[in-house]
Amino acid sequence: MAPMRSLLLVIPLLVHGIAFGQSRDIVRLARSTVSFVSEAPLEVIKASTDRSKGALDRDERSFAIQVPMVEMQGFNAPLQREHFNENYMVSAQWPYATFSGRIIEAVDLRVAGTHQVRAKGSLVIRGQAQERVIPCTIEVTASGVRVRATFEVPVADHGIRIPRVVQQKVAATVKVDIDLTFEPQG
Repeated sequence: MAPMRSLLLVIPLLVHGIAFGQSRDIVRLARSTVSFVSEAPLEVIKASTDRSKGALDRDERSFAIQVPMVEMQGFNAPLQREHFNENYMVSAQWPYATFSGRIIEAVDLRVAGTHQVRAKGSLVIRGQAQERVIPCTIEVTASGVRVRATFEVPVADHGIRIPRVVQQKVAATVKVDIDLTFEPQG
């Protein structure tokens, strides 16, 4: 649970630009879509949310994103959503998935252009952190920074056990798509 607490402290620092008393070029998450697909032999499960929060420090190329699990919508049935939150994500105990880290490549996030980069950081799901390097497309415009990525998450990496009885309905690896737009506030 320590990674979650530390991220909850990092987001306000990034959002308010209070990093060691220095003024930072912080942009906040203005629009987001985070979705996942579980493609198993007998069933496809899809859900998404547009309720994520986060910030990007353009000076340091660092970021923190928080995705509320209970806000995932679009399941095939209400029972699927219930099982997702109660049995797999245990959303009452771990309400957020988080990703925080830094963009590896030395790109200037204030200069317009499109860049293929890698985001390296800690992906925390169900309180279990895994270091990840995720290839991303970053588009810098006058209005902000858009980040898009598609990557796979093996659910076992985060302590999610799929009971044998549903292994044909729930995939061991889910595909995640993100589309995040960060904009200056004010």
